[in-house]
Amino acid sequence: MKPPVLNRQLTLEDSYRVPDAAGGYSSDWQPLGQIWAQVIAGTGSERADNALPLSRVPYRITVRAAPFGSPARPHAGQRFREVERIFAITAVTEQDTAGRYLLCQAVEEVAV
Repeated sequence: MKPPVLNRQLTLEDSYRVPDAAGGYSSDWQPLGQIWAQVIAGTGSERADNALPLSRVPYRITVRAAPFGSPARPHAGQRFREVERIFAITAVTEQDTAGRYLLCQAVEEVAV
């Protein structure tokens, strides 16, 4: 297997709860660290969400593996950020049998 070319620097982010003044909470994002990745786009589509057209593109994002429980190991529910672009992580699995790389399925949605 040819190793991936990790040529894009992404920030791994995780959500956390922030209390509001009404007894509830809202969510915000905190950076966990920088990760080098290979980013490959899939076939995009367009759909309407609340009368707002959205462009939706799936991505295969490959990163170096990290042990289970490590804050450097991405998981579903987190996201990658590249400047203003947001890639929501939907699933993570080992890419190779040796466990050197992780394959993250992610989605980028942009209002058009």
